[in-house]
Amino acid sequence: MRLPVFLALLLSGCVAASGSQLPHASAVADVIRAGPHGSAVTIVLMENKDYNLVVGSSQAPYLNKTLIPQGALLENSHAITHPSEPNYLALFSGSTQGVTGDQCPVSFGATNVASELIAADKSFAGYSESMPRDGYTGCYSGLYARKHSPWVDFTNVPPSDNLVYHGFGASVATFVWITPNLCHDTHDCAVKVGDKWLSKNLPPIIAWNKSHAGLLILTWDEADPDSNGQNQIATVLVGPMVKPGAKSMQDVNHYSVLHTIEAILKVPCISDDCTAPQIKGIWQ
Repeated sequence: MRLPVFLALLLSGCVAASGSQLPHASAVADVIRAGPHGSAVTIVLMENKDYNLVVGSSQAPYLNKTLIPQGALLENSHAITHPSEPNYLALFSGSTQGVTGDQCPVSFGATNVASELIAADKSFAGYSESMPRDGYTGCYSGLYARKHSPWVDFTNVPPSDNLVYHGFGASVATFVWITPNLCHDTHDCAVKVGDKWLSKNLPPIIAWNKSHAGLLILTWDEADPDSNGQNQIATVLVGPMVKPGAKSMQDVNHYSVLHTIEAILKVPCISDDCTAPQIKGIWQ
């Protein structure tokens, strides 16, 4: 009960010192900061693996020995449904948009996290590995599948935000989504192949985040559709705002991840994400 009084005194002291308004709220933010925060987010989506097939697996040494220890592991994270595509739509737009299978092409004009960012004068970039060219809208090409790149399905996301992934670059949007190809995301290839790809592609993101208050989220779209589990997936968060080595048993899903991203980037929630709990207990 003493915290509001302390904040009031802090605010009044800052106002008195400035003579009028606070120049910014950083001092107050340092006091009350306990939830999601940061200035940029990068998310990487892997494919179709149960939690226990990757966490603790000898086939994923980078994930288990390097990535998880420096970040936070969500031990009770779940996908929304099966198969893949509605999970991607849920994570991108707060809704499966009525999609119940892997369908292509589909087109929507609904609000999504990218359109929210654009409306707020912020930026989004969707990167797809092995896509033939920037702005491509075809359903399949080699190891590329549009169903794993949800921004392509929305008419309010400009084609200029649909980009080929060649590696993490110096020019970074407020929110970056990276979709590996069908081998590197472990859809068609073994866990160890995906882990090796992560070991090469995540370190530059993590290094950039350290000096830019950025958050990396690594998650899987769904558990193996043929398993009899609870659609439990691995989700790992790494960044200067995350407690290294933290583990959380909070019950979360893709809507929770989206709601957390929206809170960090200060854009409104959209649909089913609004009622999903934001990720808590891992922030510093």
